[in-house]
Amino acid sequence: MKPNNAHFTSEFPSAAFSSGRHQFKDKQLQQIAQERGGVAAWTEAFKRSGEQAPLAVQGDFAVAILGSNGRAFIAVDRFSVCTLCYQIKNGQLHVAERADDLAGNDGELDPQALYDYLYFHMIPAPRTVFKGVYRLPAGHYALFENGQLTVAPWWKPHFVEDQRVPVGELKSEFRQILRDAVTDRLDGETTGCFLSGGTDSSTVAGLLREVTGQPARAFSIGFEAAGYDEMEYARIAARHFGAEHHEYYVTPDDLVRSIPEVAASYDQPFGNSSVVPSFYCAKAAREAGVTRILAGDGGDELFGGNTRYAKQRVFGTYEQIPGVLRHGLLEPLLTGTALPGRIPGIRKAVSYVEQASVPMPDRMQMYNLLTRLGLSEVLTPEFLALVNPQDTLRQQRDAYRSGDGQALVNRMLWYDWKYTLADNDLPKVLGATSLAGLEVGFPLLDDRLVDFSMRLDPELKLKGLTLRWFFKEALKDFLPPEIITKKKHGFGLPFGVWAVKHAGLRELALESVNSLRSRNIVRGDFIDRLIKEYLPQHPGYYGELVWVLMMLAQWLGQGRWLR
Repeated sequence: MKPNNAHFTSEFPSAAFSSGRHQFKDKQLQQIAQERGGVAAWTEAFKRSGEQAPLAVQGDFAVAILGSNGRAFIAVDRFSVCTLCYQIKNGQLHVAERADDLAGNDGELDPQALYDYLYFHMIPAPRTVFKGVYRLPAGHYALFENGQLTVAPWWKPHFVEDQRVPVGELKSEFRQILRDAVTDRLDGETTGCFLSGGTDSSTVAGLLREVTGQPARAFSIGFEAAGYDEMEYARIAARHFGAEHHEYYVTPDDLVRSIPEVAASYDQPFGNSSVVPSFYCAKAAREAGVTRILAGDGGDELFGGNTRYAKQRVFGTYEQIPGVLRHGLLEPLLTGTALPGRIPGIRKAVSYVEQASVPMPDRMQMYNLLTRLGLSEVLTPEFLALVNPQDTLRQQRDAYRSGDGQALVNRMLWYDWKYTLADNDLPKVLGATSLAGLEVGFPLLDDRLVDFSMRLDPELKLKGLTLRWFFKEALKDFLPPEIITKKKHGFGLPFGVWAVKHAGLRELALESVNSLRSRNIVRGDFIDRLIKEYLPQHPGYYGELVWVLMMLAQWLGQGRWLR
């Protein structure tokens, strides 16, 4: 059952709860869950296995229980599809689904978390926007015992990189897992699916038809903006699988109406601009009578589908050049002399060496918008004095190095399981669907599929520079060829383009961003340049920063967080 945002505290064992869609692998525990409820089954699992109790579960979950001797235990699933926040207060562990419920009306904002938001466009766990309130990271547990709190992973991936299995055998197993994953997430005839026209959502739509024998109820959104609309690919997939296709075109007026509501629905600032299109897609599904919707998130991050994986492989080849040549010849010659300016076309080589010389994962943030603009140009001296800008890289390095994969693609996948999925894309979908009154399932994040991906030869994920080779090879007789060959896009939002042209949206953006002047976070002169110069010149690029600042201002503008 849902925790209903009620507090759990180690003082009150009756407040224990469990949520999510999961089952126990042990038949006896599953029987307890069916007869006496999830809390009873979790309590027995904790009694048997202590902090390793989550290993007995398959699926999405959040749990908070009180064991013997006053021990309090909380845990969330591998990708934090179900979330929990916690706080130590008056010597007790307090837990809630939302950070703002723990913080209360007098919660104090954490400047470092606000910096994280501006840098990542979200706040990665375990930090939340409130001082002293933390979010349990994906795949982690917390044990409160004798006044001490221990937070640690109950699950870490193990990548098997030397296993060679015939592709034909893998394909058969893979297809069966996909079918089972979709089947397990059905909710009768009221299950629908998102359909962006990408590989993942198209796969889910096709499988929904395959396992139910009925046309999938598929929902897509589009934009009347050149370079952003992907509706034609969604139509191709819908025709191919005979889906009952519902289309909705998001407008600038929709954004003006929904931005305040969407921003306020989150328990902390959230800056993924795709959340509003996702909300309208989910809203259309709910109005059509769908109660549960399936999303395709996870395929890229399990099977190597993001373009940065190929890009970083190109940079990785530089590391194979002997160090004496790299450091003694190439780098001094290309980056330490005036030579590049005298030879036409060499600037690309200079850029390559400059980027390739930076180790992972730092290299992936070389074009971070906040740091490219210059921290002192964007942020006030007073705010910068309160934060440690290097902590963002510290977080990323720790996450990147904590995986056991040796292949570059596997190390990047593990990194993305946190920063792209658990901290960003899943909260986007979960927030959008919750606001629309829908349940959501993620079949491509099924535990069995995750385990399968971890033992898949990394060269089958990224074959040369070909992204998600195995996934597409296994489904080439299932998906339309146009979907197999298209580039990843998703529900991208033309906010910057619209903000320049649409008076109402521009007014909302200006009013929101200008309200940050009094917060002493962003420099007033930078706000002026951003609105008057940068945005009109490059609306697609700088529109993202305007969006991030606007959503921060909208969230802060609820009036509850004054410090």
